[in-house]
Formats: sequence, structure tokens, C-alpha cells
Amino acid sequence: MRSDTRAEVQRFMRGLVRRNEGELEFHQAVQEVAESIVPFILDHQAYRDARILERLTEPDRVVIFRVVWEDDQHRVRVNRAWRVQFNNCIGPYKGGLRFHPSVNLSILKFLGFEQIFKNSLTGLPMGGGKGGSNFDPKGKSSREVERFCKSMMIELHRHIGEDTDVPAGDIGVGAREISYLFGQYLRLENRYAGILTGKGLSFGGSLVRTEATGYGCVYFCENMLNHVGESLKGKSVSISGSGNVAIYAAQKCITLGAKVLTLSDSSGFIHIEGGLDRDMLEFVRELKEVRRGRISEVAEQFDQVTFHPDARPWKVPVDIALPCATQNELGAEDAKMLVGNGVRAVCEGANMPTELAGAHIFLDAKVLFGPGKAANAGGVAVSGLEQSQNALRLSWSASEVDSRLQTIMHEIHRTCVSFGDEGGFVNYVKGANIGGFRKVADAMLAYGIY
Repeated sequence: MRSDTRAEVQRFMRGLVRRNEGELEFHQAVQEVAESIVPFILDHQAYRDARILERLTEPDRVVIFRVVWEDDQHRVRVNRAWRVQFNNCIGPYKGGLRFHPSVNLSILKFLGFEQIFKNSLTGLPMGGGKGGSNFDPKGKSSREVERFCKSMMIELHRHIGEDTDVPAGDIGVGAREISYLFGQYLRLENRYAGILTGKGLSFGGSLVRTEATGYGCVYFCENMLNHVGESLKGKSVSISGSGNVAIYAAQKCITLGAKVLTLSDSSGFIHIEGGLDRDMLEFVRELKEVRRGRISEVAEQFDQVTFHPDARPWKVPVDIALPCATQNELGAEDAKMLVGNGVRAVCEGANMPTELAGAHIFLDAKVLFGPGKAANAGGVAVSGLEQSQNALRLSWSASEVDSRLQTIMHEIHRTCVSFGDEGGFVNYVKGANIGGFRKVADAMLAYGIY
């Protein structure tokens, strides 16, 4: 990066940090984008004059509200909830709801900001937004979760709509929570509309939505490898996480002939010496999606599986790494370890799972690095397809949805290559940032000052 460009990035970030004090995750997300976008803006005076980046880093609005509910012991409980509507210049706000004790405004702003670029890259008419609550569904009964969701929707329904803002699921918000939220919306509004995605198949959901984020990550990784004359077949893969994204990323890796060696959760990771097979994967799916157990149980059930408590999987030598758990799970030391062990590609299945220093290490080492705003876009892409099906009042087959998903991930890859090629090496971070930015920025220019 040229010295004048670096100085401009630093100037911009000082102002952003001053305006958003203490929001570290948001600072990180913007810094990663600014490093790519500022040089591009400096070469395009219209974007600079219109202060597009300054406008993009300020949400259109942030709604904060309380959620009051009653637990099974008839005690009144109070949580806080947010909806961050970041930018709707290319379509209705679109982004998930997260229920987790760690949820705060900084995390939701980082996620909503990333969503602007991710949604733009899909080519679908979706703006960026995000929301959630510091409510923890873990350890709660289904009735408690239901009471919380119904109470939350009493306020949330005022701010969403099929042409306004369409939330989906995220960490802590699965099919159960979406069902409770959608049912309450129907009671409050007395009309059926596609105002949430990730719905059950019996009431407007889309086939392949459950698998979409994991599948999309693997499709993007395969595109990266194909671009340099390789493929996933025969490659060893390390996957973090064991939730929805990790499970279906592992499933698709197995289908494409790769050997999955690790999965993890907050308690540690498992190393599967012979590679994950379909029976073991089905055990993990039932363990996590039905019983909500710990990943250590896999080592107790199967031979040649070792559990490593309180550790991350990145020390295992592999060709491909797919971080699919949560933000900042892969740090600089982890990145150095992966590079030292000869990793060929890293593809982010989660939102911003790699720390900025780790991303720099991968790029400096010429590792193929697929950032989350590109590689993680499969979930929101199929959410967009669910919106289309709802609007048309029809349902597409699994093969049709999957075919459309593959096409979208291929086109995202093509966009990244177009804007990220650096003399034969593709900087996918740069390509994703500029490719996502340009479409949104051009729309903002067309609307004038608003």
C-alpha cells in the first residue's frame, strides 16, 4: 500500500473510531474494507466527492428495544434487542437475527456492515442489515424460548416487512425460533408475507436453505482451486465449528472427495485421523441439531477420533482450512501455523472468523484466502431465493435451488477475480470488497444526496 493511501486509511479510521468509541468488532470490519476501498475511491473522484464510504459506515438507523418475558418459574426477565438497518439502496434490508449473551451493538454493526457487501455480491436485490438480542436460548425450555420470541416480535414487527427489512436466522436462531417469530407476526399483522427467511418448508421455506451456507463455502473454495488448476478431490480439510455451517460444509467436502479431519465447538476440537465418514457426520448432526451435546462425545463413540479440550483445530496439518464457527476464531499465530504446515487455501464459512493480522499473513504468503463476505454468502443467497419463491407463491425443487446457488457462488468468484487479480495472484479480499462496493456506491450516486 502506498504511503499516501496508508495515511488516508489511517485518517478515515481515526474519525470512525472517534464516532464509534469502543466498538472493536465494527472497527475491525471497516478497517478490512477500507484497506481495499480507499485506494479504489482515490482513483474515482465521484465516490470521494459524494463521501460514499463515510455514508456507508453510518447505519440508516439503529432500533434498540427491551424484550420482557416470563420464565418457567414465573419470574419476569428483561433482555435488550436491536435491529441495525444499515443500507437499503439496492433492496430491502436483509440479515440475520442472533441470540447470544455476547450480542452487542458493535457485533451487530460489524455484521450489518459486512452484509451490505455480501448481499451486493450475490447479485440479488438485497440491502444490508442485522439484528438480535443478548438473550441466551441455551439452557432454556422451548416454552421459554417461545415466550421470548413472541415478546420480541411485538416490537420487531413494526420495523420489518417483505419490501422493508427481511430478517433470517443466525447463531442461536434456528428453525424453532424462526417459527415462533413468524407465527407471532401472523397474529399481529393478520396477513401472510415473506417477512422472515429460514422458515419451515410447510409455511414458505426453501429447500437447501439449511445447507446453503456450508455448501456455498465449499462451492466458493472449489472455484478458487479450479481457478489455479486444482480441486478439492483428495485434499485434507480442517473445519472449525460443528453447527449448521460446519456440518453441511463437511458433507459437501466428502461428496467432492475431500478428507475432513477436524470439527470443533467451544469446548475443544476432534481430530479424525482417517477422515470423517457419513455415519460419523450423521452422529454429529443428531448430536448438535437435536440433542445439543458436546463434540467430545464423538471421540467417545468412534475409534480413531481424538478430543483436544480447550484447543482450536488449526495445528493439524491440512491442505484446506474452513473456519465455520464464529468471529475472530483464527488469529495471527494460528495463521502462521497453517502457513507453516503448507495450507493451500482458507475459505471463511463464518462471519469474519479470521483476525485482520491473520488475513494479512495469508495474503502475504500467497495463500488462496476467501473472505466471509464472499465465501459465506451462500446462506443469504438462498434466503434471497426464498424471498423470490414467496413473492411468486411457489416452491422450487432442491436441485433447482442448488443449481442457482452454484451459479451465484460462481458469479461471486468471477467478480472477485475481476477486481482482485494482482498479476496472476487473486487477492479475494480486495476483489470482494471492491466488487461489493461498486454496485452499492453506483446506486447511492444515482440517488443523489440523501
